[in-house]
Amino acid sequence: MLETKCQKILDNYYENRGSVVSILQEMQEVFGYIREDAIEWFAKKINVPSSNFFGVATFYSQFYLKPRGKNIVTACCGTACHVKGAEAIINRIRADLALAEGEDTTPDGQFTMENVACVGACSIAPVVLVNKKVFGGVSAEKASDMLKDYQRNGKGK
Repeated sequence: MLETKCQKILDNYYENRGSVVSILQEMQEVFGYIREDAIEWFAKKINVPSSNFFGVATFYSQFYLKPRGKNIVTACCGTACHVKGAEAIINRIRADLALAEGEDTTPDGQFTMENVACVGACSIAPVVLVNKKVFGGVSAEKASDMLKDYQRNGKGK
């Protein structure tokens, strides 16, 4: 299975004169994250050290080296959100998801929690996104209720 999926990516790489970045982008699209075994496969096939792949993958924040959850919860930590209680919201979401210190994805793979510097929606701060859907004026309680809706119904109110 790995071999088949990687070969399709490699064929596209050769056909379109790709780069390490293009391979990583397509790999993440296919697998949902950057797999170490896939990097090793590509490194051997195109004779590029795996360290080059890892260097690029760790430089750009768009790449993920671990599997991500089905639902992505993004909390804004920009100045406006911070002033309006982002830390309490983040703490509540992490507690509700039972995320251990240093973890960002729930063990069941349903949720990944991430913090970003700013989402550019300061006028409706504090802001939380779930699967890129923007929720403004969020409180810790509202965030908790929203997560419960996603856990029950797969979507929030």
